[in-house]
Amino acid sequence: MTEDELQLLVEKISIQFFNKPFLHQAFFNQRLQTTGGRYHASDHHLDFNPKMAKLDHKIFIGIIKHELCHYHLHIENKGFQHKDADFKELLTKTGGLRYAPDIRTKQSFHVYKCQNCQLTITRQKRINTQRFVCGKCSGKLLYQYTYTKKIGK
Repeated sequence: MTEDELQLLVEKISIQFFNKPFLHQAFFNQRLQTTGGRYHASDHHLDFNPKMAKLDHKIFIGIIKHELCHYHLHIENKGFQHKDADFKELLTKTGGLRYAPDIRTKQSFHVYKCQNCQLTITRQKRINTQRFVCGKCSGKLLYQYTYTKKIGK
């Protein structure tokens, strides 16, 4: 899908489900990793994760509806944040997705071992062993290894 096709699709969905025109720009943003899309309140443009566009068409339509809910509510000066009742109501009415699906296929884990009590600690993020110590005995931590685990399908 090209950006021109994305723009046309967003405009079509806006008219079809919201009965209002989408008057700004829709783009693909390669930097989005886990987010389906993003609404920019400053200039009203929408960013979409190109990986989400490659998923099932119905899922991507749901993501577009979600971002259009933010867009139209903000234009009308209503509550456009996730926590607002106006947003929740419009999202339910239009059939938009509340959350984007998890598209990650693997995840890394870092393993540390305490020199004092031999406790093994597993973390998703690396930690600074010069700064942090064992929570059980305050002993020095040593980095052991990293492993990757498949997730999802």
